[in-house]
Amino acid sequence: MNWRTVIYVILLVSLTVVKALPRSYRDTEEKNSIGQRFTQLQKNNFKAIAMIMFAQYVQGGTFGKAVKMAEDVTDLAQSCAAAARDNPDCLKPLDRIFLDTICQEENLPRFTDCCAKKDPERNDCFLSLKNSSRGFISPFEKPNVEAACKNHSQQQHSLTGYFIYEVSRRHPFLYAPTILSVAIRYDEMMKNCCGSAEDPTHNLEECFRRQVPKVVKPVKEDSLRQEHTCGILEKFGERTLKALKLAQISQKFPKADFVTVNKLVMDIANMHKDCCRGDMLDCMHDREEILHYVCTNQDILSSKIKKCCEKPLLQISECIVNAENDDKPADLSPHVREFIEDKGICDRFAQEKDTHLARFLYEYSRRHPEFSAQMLLRIGKGYEDLLKECCKTGAPADCCSRGEEELKKHIYETESVMKTSCDIYKEKGDYYFQNELLMSFTKKMPQLTAAELIKFTKQMTTIGSKCCQLSPDKLLPCAEENLDLVLGEICRRHLTNPINPGVCHCCSSSYALRRPCMGKLEIDENYVPLSLTPGLFTFHQDLCTTEEEKLQHKKQEMLINLIKYKPQLTQDQLASVTAAFTAMREQCCQEENPEACFVKE
Repeated sequence: MNWRTVIYVILLVSLTVVKALPRSYRDTEEKNSIGQRFTQLQKNNFKAIAMIMFAQYVQGGTFGKAVKMAEDVTDLAQSCAAAARDNPDCLKPLDRIFLDTICQEENLPRFTDCCAKKDPERNDCFLSLKNSSRGFISPFEKPNVEAACKNHSQQQHSLTGYFIYEVSRRHPFLYAPTILSVAIRYDEMMKNCCGSAEDPTHNLEECFRRQVPKVVKPVKEDSLRQEHTCGILEKFGERTLKALKLAQISQKFPKADFVTVNKLVMDIANMHKDCCRGDMLDCMHDREEILHYVCTNQDILSSKIKKCCEKPLLQISECIVNAENDDKPADLSPHVREFIEDKGICDRFAQEKDTHLARFLYEYSRRHPEFSAQMLLRIGKGYEDLLKECCKTGAPADCCSRGEEELKKHIYETESVMKTSCDIYKEKGDYYFQNELLMSFTKKMPQLTAAELIKFTKQMTTIGSKCCQLSPDKLLPCAEENLDLVLGEICRRHLTNPINPGVCHCCSSSYALRRPCMGKLEIDENYVPLSLTPGLFTFHQDLCTTEEEKLQHKKQEMLINLIKYKPQLTQDQLASVTAAFTAMREQCCQEENPEACFVKE
């Protein structure tokens, strides 16, 4: 199986061809038959997608089994395309053929119950078994670089295929073209690093160390964003996801009318439902249809995406997401006073509640690209609460106008929080800013491990370095939308292993209010502090390291233990302990026997 050919050819698939991907078992017309799909996709493309599908469905299966099933389905498709149209198997929808192939395989006991069901329940059962949690499949082991290069030179094609299989089964919900584009980067890395292996001045380890992040980053980022979106859909429902997409699209395409924006919102929400269920064929089809619509309707959507739509297919989506918001229409009024002052708003709210609220969110969002989507949702929620209150019988005449004051207050508070955080970051720098976050989040969430607290606060510090240098009109979208990803990760961690009732409330009550809710959390009063045991604060010779990064990490671990031991610790007390620690370290690291000194001190 020539996997290098497979992945390079798939990148050349035209938009029209990929749009022809099947709509799963729900479609029964002949145009969705396997033979038709094979003709449209051609052999190598069909085989690559089949390989990913089988690896994502049968995560515990071997590479050989995934290859065998992909080749069996490809052989059937080829025969159906050639002549065997009367074969009943050729008339089945493609998803059904995939599942039949799995169910015919021996030694797959995990799927016995699913295989006993009829479609569409069988498909739902298979999707429910997909598991993206870390640890379900052992993480990638760091390979011996010399051995990896030897394997690459001897069996380059199967090695790339094996990489596709390993990524697919670890990321069963990841968009297939993302996996294929990552496989291209992997193949280029192996070629670049191993191609110069004979050069005595070439450092293999260093080459891989530099290039691995380029391969891994798209998988991590796409996977995180997909998990995040699916988490919102699962926890807060379709209405919240649609509201989020409405705010984002209205900001991105402010010249588009409400009907056009609403159509995109519905299509994107449906795409995410398919993607989050794990229906990869539907997911791919939905995504390509949306890209096709956007790129063929640039004149009514945006003047900023022309170059995106000229890019290769796999790069279009990311390019559009990262493209600048289009300019606002010149005649767009700065305010939306009609949603407050119009005498008919209560009637409209009563008759078409969701449509009226959606129109408000659309109009407000397209006027305010300087706000984050999460803040716009809070404004939309505030407007809904205002109408619920002011449209009651007997409400005062000036009721709605009071909402403007509340809105101004919320905008000021949000902007103040972000400005204050950036001021602290600029004053203290990465390390000390992260320590401030560690103190705060260890008190809020002492149940998290030191590694988790360091990881999450490191991510927040990175947001500070990225966003605090931006102009005021870019700060809020950058900061809150990136912070939302970190909070989403914390909430998913809470789902798998509950943290505490405060975190539970913030993660469950309201998506739009999640960030302010987390910000208001204080010390977890129910937490039982760590006991002072001999091993809690032990110091060793490794504290004398001259590697600043390692030393900072050790000091942060000690800071976390100190707060878990004394949650009520004040800044003055911390300063006193820090000074004592610094003096002890300086003294002991100058001694002939630092270890004995640390034990004594």
